[in-house]
Amino acid sequence: MAHTKVSETTITPPMHNDVIGQFRAIVGADYVIVDEEQRNEYGHDKTEDYQFLPDVVLKPGSPEEISQILMVCNEHHIPATPRGAGTGLSGGALPVKKGVIISMERFNKILSIDELNLQATVEPGVITEVFQNAVKEKGLFYPPDPASKGSCFLGGNLANNSGGPKAVKYGVTRDYVLNMQVVLPTGEIIWTAANVLKNSTGYNLTQLMCGSEGTLGIITKIVFKLRGYPQKNVLLLIPFVTNEEACKAIAAIFVEGITPSGMEFFEREAAAKTFEYCEKVLNSPVTTKLDAGMDAYVLCELDGNDEEVLMRDAERVMNVVEKFQCGEVLFAESSAQKEELWKVRKNISPAVNWYTLTKSDDVVVPRNNLPKLIKGIKEIGKQYGFNTVCFGHLGDGNLHVNILKENISEEDWETKIPEGIGEIFKLTVSLGGTLSGEHGIGIAKRPYMPLAMSEVNLNLMRGIKKVFDPNGILNPGKIF
Repeated sequence: MAHTKVSETTITPPMHNDVIGQFRAIVGADYVIVDEEQRNEYGHDKTEDYQFLPDVVLKPGSPEEISQILMVCNEHHIPATPRGAGTGLSGGALPVKKGVIISMERFNKILSIDELNLQATVEPGVITEVFQNAVKEKGLFYPPDPASKGSCFLGGNLANNSGGPKAVKYGVTRDYVLNMQVVLPTGEIIWTAANVLKNSTGYNLTQLMCGSEGTLGIITKIVFKLRGYPQKNVLLLIPFVTNEEACKAIAAIFVEGITPSGMEFFEREAAAKTFEYCEKVLNSPVTTKLDAGMDAYVLCELDGNDEEVLMRDAERVMNVVEKFQCGEVLFAESSAQKEELWKVRKNISPAVNWYTLTKSDDVVVPRNNLPKLIKGIKEIGKQYGFNTVCFGHLGDGNLHVNILKENISEEDWETKIPEGIGEIFKLTVSLGGTLSGEHGIGIAKRPYMPLAMSEVNLNLMRGIKKVFDPNGILNPGKIF
């Protein structure tokens, strides 16, 4: 899908001075950005090289200010796009229809941590890792851990229902949301539920909002449930001769009744590029060596509070993988070694994007179909003339596929390669899977939605959108 670069420097109708004046009266002049250079910073995220210039950027500081902004936008039919930290990989927070960017960066407070009820109330602009560290200090655990957790916002995690390595054992973002305060596109402010663990009172608006990619409302407060923090963990790096053998072994580990807290897969090429990136960009060389003849690696983490149980489970994992074509298992013996192995895994995406422009997709299939999926992706790549780097959360069937631009011409990159991506999605759906596990649809995957959803499904979604947003102003042009 071709992207759009916008270079206009003027405010376009109906964004005339009267409207800008209303926005200044609502949020204060310091939080209304009309300078083109500054607006450009809000016109892109981590999705390829997409760039869309908004007419104005607003930085509200309260739900009431957002409410007033949306009322003005409704009155003048101005598109309004909510934005978190800009770490998205599907273009979900880009102002494709221009208009207003509503930046949530000032909503950055942890409002309360309730240790007795294992709950926390936070604003959506809190960085995920900051929140995790704050609850960890109290012996509590918030498991969702996307790779960008050091910079992404909790609100963005909700918008895309983010997961991460620990999702395989502990679940994804929506599994930890009890309640949220939302400003509707028409300006009303609501709470979606109650701060309780069980709730069978009407439709579940909380779960509807989670994963809606900012199209149904703007989240301004979140009530999360928490867990006790697991005190111990062990980490294994398991090399395999082929991708297919690694995928088969992963499925076998779960069949054995073992539930790792992380089950991450990456190809040798992904690791090699990350080693180079860590040395040249991060100035933090990797000491771990890649075994000769091993093309795939699995990072298996087990956590809990009983070290003897963890060691027995680690032995069971090793007994399982020995039935497959694997190399010598590396048992991380120190915290430093564990940190290095996770550093490799979490820097794969930035490393690959440092190497070349990519199109990034995160398809998901039932675990037992992973070998067919990876084999099929490689065959499609040969047919359409592109290389791929594959990695991801294969414990829950979520594979990240980075298509490398390398020497592909601009014309093929914008026309031929999207056809190949369509074939990958067709293969995924044929294997019982779907288009995204955690990145969302946004604009990048929007053309492919009919592959995964019937027109009946899509019309139901359009109907829900219309109920919440009758004028279609909020994050338009996304999902469908």
